Order: sequence, then C-alpha cells, then structure tokens
Amino acid sequence: MKIHHLGVAVKSLDEAMKFYQEMLGLELLGIEDVPEQKVKVAMFACGESRIELLEPTSPESPIAVFLEKKGPGMHHIALEVDDISKEVDRMNASGVSMIDKMPRVGAGGHKIAFVHPRSTGGVLLELAE
Repeated sequence: MKIHHLGVAVKSLDEAMKFYQEMLGLELLGIEDVPEQKVKVAMFACGESRIELLEPTSPESPIAVFLEKKGPGMHHIALEVDDISKEVDRMNASGVSMIDKMPRVGAGGHKIAFVHPRSTGGVLLELAE
C-alpha cells in the first residue's frame, strides 16, 4: 500500500491552486467536477503521490460541512489498494466502521471507499483503486 493522495478542503479552488502552482511549483494534473460528491477537485502531482484540493459545489456537500465545522485544511488521506472490493469486504468482515459499505466511483474514475474516523484513530481514510 502507498499514499495515493492527500485531500485538502478549500473554500476557493482558484485561490488555493495559486499557492500549489506558483509557490510550490507542483504540476496540475487536472480539474474535475464530481457531482456525486458535490465537489470540484484539482489534482496536483507531488512525487509518487498527489495532493487533491476539494472545493464544495453545494452547501450540502460533505466538504462544505467540513469547512463550516473545521475550516480549510487536511480532510483525508487516501491509500492506494490493488483490489478495493477485496479490501472493503475484509474491513467489513473485521468490524471496521465503513462509510462506504461498497466501493463507488470518485474523482478520476477511481473506485473509492471511505473508512470512518472512529476506526482509524480520528483520521478520515479513503481507499482508492
């Protein structure tokens, strides 16, 4: 397993992107709307991993709720897995608290599933295939 990306909640994608592009010199891999999750994302290459900036597109977005409660900042860590269905089944069978009982499609067309922070010591964890 390795880190696939770090998710960062931001109020304005345009404002946040300036820092990652201009100050850090990271390569923008793309910008995408993810209607299912009510977010717009910008993905940056960072070594073998990525940094994903997440801007809410609706007040009902989980990112909007996060921003309201905690403000901008680290939202989640995503780990790359070879077989997400197998990992989700294994975690469900082990009693891990899963937000997603089955994989779904996320940004970039990746299959994803979130593990609830109560099972990870307080960190929202995303599995990504």
